Amino acid sequence: MTRQDMRFLVGRSDLHQTCWVPDPDAARPLAEGEARLQIEQFALTANNITYAAFGETMKYWQFFPTTVAGFGCVPVWGFATVTESRCAGVEPGQRLYGYLPMGTHLVVQPDRAGPRGFNDAAPHRAGLAAAYNRYEACAADPLYRAEHEGLQALLRPLFTTSFLIDDFLASNSDFGARRLLLSSASSKTAFGTAFCIGRRSQRPPVVGLTSKGNLDFVRSLGCYDEVLVYDDITTLDPAVPSVYLDFAGSTPLRRSVHEHLAATLAYSCAIGGSHWEQLGGGRGLPGPAPQLFFAPAQAQLRAAPPPQGWGSRGLESRIAEAWAGFITALTQADPPWLTVRQGHGADAVTQAYRALLAGGGDPREGLMLALQSA
Repeated sequence: MTRQDMRFLVGRSDLHQTCWVPDPDAARPLAEGEARLQIEQFALTANNITYAAFGETMKYWQFFPTTVAGFGCVPVWGFATVTESRCAGVEPGQRLYGYLPMGTHLVVQPDRAGPRGFNDAAPHRAGLAAAYNRYEACAADPLYRAEHEGLQALLRPLFTTSFLIDDFLASNSDFGARRLLLSSASSKTAFGTAFCIGRRSQRPPVVGLTSKGNLDFVRSLGCYDEVLVYDDITTLDPAVPSVYLDFAGSTPLRRSVHEHLAATLAYSCAIGGSHWEQLGGGRGLPGPAPQLFFAPAQAQLRAAPPPQGWGSRGLESRIAEAWAGFITALTQADPPWLTVRQGHGADAVTQAYRALLAGGGDPREGLMLALQSA
């Protein structure tokens, strides 16, 4: 066990509390059917703060359990390499993309292992969302490009959610709305959703809601038909039927939208928690009760065999097509919508987490972190 074989934990009831503990999966002997992954690098975004904020409600703490009372491990998306295996079909040296702890290692129990990857069938992950238990082999992953590796870890899980949100809206005819309002419009999931909506031949106008500090950035994206700062919500025409897509999770902001548009708010969708300190329920709000969007449920619906769904390959191909267009738009923009910044070591991870928790950071910047030395 080296000093670098560590795992980062946060307080389950107070996200400001953090600690480092020895990584439990770094050196323990493998049982038959298990494999050990060495985590190379992972993305850290506001989406991970959402995982922590909804850790109890959505069972995110259960993916990588800890024995430290009151603390949990925040899941991240990134890349890892198999270093040891006692499972047929999983060989050392295989490189994977998937759901990981903020640490250096992960022991998995591969199921249905093959050239395209495997699912982790560890008992503590049984019953959790299947989409989070999948590990894709980079060599066979249709979305993987070595030159876009950082962008994949930063954006792929968020963009998949964006794609599914748009699909959910389109399949419900946008609930009859003639305007879509997206809060936290500078967030990656929000502008990915705006991009996906913009691919449709027929759609309502998309309005991005953001802070004054991010106004210029959101306007520069070109994904939104209109961009407003939060203080200007009351300038919206209350007679226009609207859908509110809440990526911020701010209770005061949600109340402001509901009170201004109560009579014509067709649907209120709770998605993220970037304003995690202002999270709250929808009790007592005028208009429709906010409904939580859970991306794995929509993915499962669409992955069902036809005619109910598209089948798993059909869903995969549609996401891949949309992803290719998104990456082209992102990288060819001047300046690019997102640049990747690397960080190494425990201090870099701690500082990045605290900055995101405080709502700081440049929206044009994405963080890829590693605990091992560069």
